[in-house]
Amino acid sequence: MRILLLGATGRVGRFVLQYALQDGHEVTVLVRSLDKLNVQLAEYAEDLVDSSKNMSAINHSLPISEQIPSLRVIVGDVLNSSDLYTALDGVQAVISTLNTDKTNTLSVSTPMIAELMQKQSIARIITVGTAGILQSRIEADKYRYESSESKRKSTRAAEEHRMMYETLRDSGLDWTVVCPTYLPDGDYTGVYRDEQDVLPEGGASISTGDTAYFTYQQLSDPRYIGYRVGLAY
Repeated sequence: MRILLLGATGRVGRFVLQYALQDGHEVTVLVRSLDKLNVQLAEYAEDLVDSSKNMSAINHSLPISEQIPSLRVIVGDVLNSSDLYTALDGVQAVISTLNTDKTNTLSVSTPMIAELMQKQSIARIITVGTAGILQSRIEADKYRYESSESKRKSTRAAEEHRMMYETLRDSGLDWTVVCPTYLPDGDYTGVYRDEQDVLPEGGASISTGDTAYFTYQQLSDPRYIGYRVGLAY
């Protein structure tokens, strides 16, 4: 499959990129820092050689990003519609692991992404949100971040994710928003719980590796198209 991955050098996106490349997908990434991407790719370059029929070895004198036939790199900004349009060209699905980074990146970029996807007839988008935008179990008419379930004092990040979710909900696209709870760095375990629109009861954390794997798997799993998914151990 031809995939556009946004947020490829982030805490979750770096794992998604690794999974997708090792499985042989054609991946386009839109990144601000090529150097950061190459440092990241170097961490699992040998695994890519082992899993690719088109790579015999890594030439360490050249940037690794230039040696992976299935990887297309665009250096640019997700807030620039021209960069987004170029990145979307020819892809079949979008995975976004963009975060708020204490900015309005999500609320500004998501409407552009949705509009450009519609123009280019790309239907499938999978994003990573936050458990705060799931429905509350105890106040069903509220988001978790609005209810007594939430312990966070600041709602700014949740409000950004909410704007992303509501834009996708109303877009007509085939969307899924993966909503992990507390997200410490960690590898894939494969042992987690997922639930439609609410957080699994008692869920307290989920690693970046498991979140990335579940997000990546949504490419081939249609169960949650049109839904948010709560994710936790």
